[in-house]
Amino acid sequence: MSVTIKDVAIATGVSPSTVSRVIADNPRISPETKKRVRKAMKSLGYHPNINARNLVAKSTKTIGVVMPSSANKALQNPFFPEIIRGIGSYIHDVQYSLVLSTGETEEEIFNEVQRMVHGSYVDGVILLYSRKNDRLTHFLKEQEFPFVIVGRPHEFENEITYVDNDNFAAGKENTELLIELGHEKIAFIGGSKELLVTTDREAGYENAMKEAGISVSPHYKFHAEFLQSGGREAVQHLFSLEKPPTGLVISDDLMSFGVISMLEECGRTVPNDISIVSFNNVYLSEIIRPALTTVEVHIHTLGEQSAKALIEKTMHKDEPAKRIIIPHLIVQRDSASKLNKEGRKPIQ
Repeated sequence: MSVTIKDVAIATGVSPSTVSRVIADNPRISPETKKRVRKAMKSLGYHPNINARNLVAKSTKTIGVVMPSSANKALQNPFFPEIIRGIGSYIHDVQYSLVLSTGETEEEIFNEVQRMVHGSYVDGVILLYSRKNDRLTHFLKEQEFPFVIVGRPHEFENEITYVDNDNFAAGKENTELLIELGHEKIAFIGGSKELLVTTDREAGYENAMKEAGISVSPHYKFHAEFLQSGGREAVQHLFSLEKPPTGLVISDDLMSFGVISMLEECGRTVPNDISIVSFNNVYLSEIIRPALTTVEVHIHTLGEQSAKALIEKTMHKDEPAKRIIIPHLIVQRDSASKLNKEGRKPIQ
């Protein structure tokens, strides 16, 4: 037979209602009583019926997390496991659970979130991306369902709580670093143009080039998925040009790994032949050789703060929209150096 609240009450000499209050961490119960009851619960092997408690509280104590693409693809990028770890560290402390979207296509992901909302499976949703004209964002807003975006919203910026870095400033500072090292032929490699993180970082790149009086060739901008394969595709494009770049601003560390790997296969070395600056400072960026010069965006903190903001919204329906900007900094390592003016032939 399973252990009940009554069994715990008998073992500790308190009423069943007092045991219930201890489970709910009611501040009116003394620390001594809480300690005694919790010790009995542990020794007896009692576990509260979470579903029953949540039904009374009209809360699932669960949040949904949605990635920009299928879990199979997104989780290849170290950014997403780390931001999920940040979310998890916060919700663990407040005894919430997490449901991760597993749809393979945009349609499947949308239908999955619809089920989460209409089936009351979760109390709120975190979108780990910001995309132009996003169907999910419109749906969640229309339903007046609590949600938070990691990234700057494309629409309703003043009406949606979001957590982000200043990606425009980061893109500009990263590009300025290459300019200071003597580079003028600087290309930008980014993710999908639909993602605001890409367009903000690209706008910063363009602004730095403009302020330095350097024109930007449209051939020097390449967009692919935030995957290692995207970086390899970029190398094939950029280094087949008549005048290939000497410096690269790459919008994601995983893409940078693909670039470095492809360049090595083509007989070029970083930073002797080409300098690279990147973004996100995932754990592998310090281990790879050469170690990446990259923007520290504090991925774990982005996750923690998005979870904190969402749970505040689920508990207080009238919580105003917030704009939470996490500071960034450039971590200078070995992948960027002064321009080697000897130059190299284009990759065939």
